[in-house]
Amino acid sequence: MNYRLKSTLILFFSPMALVAEAQQRIGATSDTTLSKKLDDYLESTVSAYHFNGSVLIARKGEILLQKGYGWKDVARTTVNDERSIFPIGSLTKPFTAEVILKLQEQGKLSIHDHLTKYFPDYPKGDKITLEELLDHTSGIHNYTDDIDEKDTAITLHPVTKERVLDAFIHKRMEFKPGTKFSYNNSAYYLLGWIIEKVSGKPYETMVRETIFNPLGMIHSGFDFTHLNDACKTIGYRFFTADRQVQSYYEDSTVYYAAGAMYSTTGDLYKWAQSIAAGEILTNDSWKDAFTARLDHYGLGWWIDSLFGKKYIAHSGGRLGYMSNLAYYPAEDVTIILLNNFGDYGQSLVSINQTLSAIVFDQPYTLWGKQSEIHMSSAALLTLAGTYKFNAKHSLIVTAQDGKLYVEASNPDDKLPRVELHAETSDKFYITEAQLKFEFVHDAQGNTVKMITYNTAGKDVEWLKVK
Repeated sequence: MNYRLKSTLILFFSPMALVAEAQQRIGATSDTTLSKKLDDYLESTVSAYHFNGSVLIARKGEILLQKGYGWKDVARTTVNDERSIFPIGSLTKPFTAEVILKLQEQGKLSIHDHLTKYFPDYPKGDKITLEELLDHTSGIHNYTDDIDEKDTAITLHPVTKERVLDAFIHKRMEFKPGTKFSYNNSAYYLLGWIIEKVSGKPYETMVRETIFNPLGMIHSGFDFTHLNDACKTIGYRFFTADRQVQSYYEDSTVYYAAGAMYSTTGDLYKWAQSIAAGEILTNDSWKDAFTARLDHYGLGWWIDSLFGKKYIAHSGGRLGYMSNLAYYPAEDVTIILLNNFGDYGQSLVSINQTLSAIVFDQPYTLWGKQSEIHMSSAALLTLAGTYKFNAKHSLIVTAQDGKLYVEASNPDDKLPRVELHAETSDKFYITEAQLKFEFVHDAQGNTVKMITYNTAGKDVEWLKVK
């Protein structure tokens, strides 16, 4: 299992996106409020089965929208609302990082300490710092890469820390520490254990004492499996109008400080407000956390920009659940999404970014219902090839086993390999984001170029070079 969500998948091939005049904009109709625009967009995502959960969007201390969408429990016909509780997966990591930085302020550790200070027998631990664990540059093996649904006999039950450690401690290092970024749950598992070694208290207790209790986050915790609360959501691995497949509840001990938390939009907003106010940590600690290292990642946060506006963000996912939180400091805008369906590799980033577009008066489109047609392997093969925008940007289209795939050659375009689904013989879409692809042919029927469309309409044209 690749536990990292495809959180880098974006809506635009920036900086190449072209603005389309016909798209919706805030203020286009005087009687339509910003909150209604946000709500209408989210209703479209629900209708297209791209979202089912709870949302909170706030600006300058005012909540613009706090609402639940879709089913909390299909079998019991209960619906999501602002009180619904969801596992948040890797959105746990910023909490872990915050506790580490608090312990550093208290003089109990330093992020420049080497791993061997806390795990004396860790192979090459004298070359790995806590900072490299925090920013995903440690090079150690990511244990969740080895977990998938076949392992539920293990993951549905409590596991010891020693058993999890044994899953990666003796694996070969992937690269020299500090030289590359590779998202790593093993690193955050170790950080949780280090918190316990330094404080003498359970990791969960430290998070409660440091963050939950001071902020009044009374609906947040760790052991979702045994949570007895009417607001608890049911997670679904597959979710459409005709079919819902309920997910398993993986035990919190499996993901621990890397992804064990559950919460609500309201609790997460309290946390976001505390970050905006510079609470719990000192200004120097927050500055360090929000200083981007490799791959735009700081200490527990991604730091990047959209529409020229800086944001901090993190996503999360567990089987049956997805989460996403983004905060724009200069504009004081917070967007929180919690979703109770999903599978490994899915993400709410594209929805969050469109909500950002609405808040910041940028063009956007609503989700429409998508239907897929069947195409023969031979027909798909004619579309395969390399499509070039310029010397730095190309899209590679491949046909394999009766399916068509696209990926960007430039990592900065942030389009990993995803499947293209055919609406017509020439027009395709992806399910991960609002990106569409149109293949154009010459008079002889040869494919000569591809046009991409994003939420702002037509994006760019890509000429087929081979």
